[in-house]
Amino acid sequence: MVVAALGLGVAGCGGGDSEGATVSVYVAAPLCRGAKAELRSHGATAGHFKVAVRCLAASERDGGGVNLATDGANSRRATEDSSAVATLEAPGPGNKFTRPILESAGIPLVTSLDGRRGMKLILAAVEGAGSSNVRDAVRETLEPS
Repeated sequence: MVVAALGLGVAGCGGGDSEGATVSVYVAAPLCRGAKAELRSHGATAGHFKVAVRCLAASERDGGGVNLATDGANSRRATEDSSAVATLEAPGPGNKFTRPILESAGIPLVTSLDGRRGMKLILAAVEGAGSSNVRDAVRETLEPS
């Protein structure tokens, strides 16, 4: 039942996209300020879509390392949002844990040490997406086969 619900959520971002709809980019806490700055600088629209930055809970532990439970919860939050088109995280050990969760929903994981630079890549992919199947188009641009 959960798998079926997840499938419906993903399908919601597949063929029924329309001009002016809002797409969401989920951003790791340390990169959120830079991603928001890039969105302000660029403007809140890209191509046919309005873009929203959704900041995630910090998963870094004091003294180093990451909290994998928080990383998992952050990834699941993105997969439950049918408007999600990408997730932006810093490169690190948590990526190998979050990537399969995001891949199961067709959401690309962009890694960057700079929130502005990562968001710029995502905005360019959204701009080139056309007015339908935005998640698929963004994924194909950001993760070419």
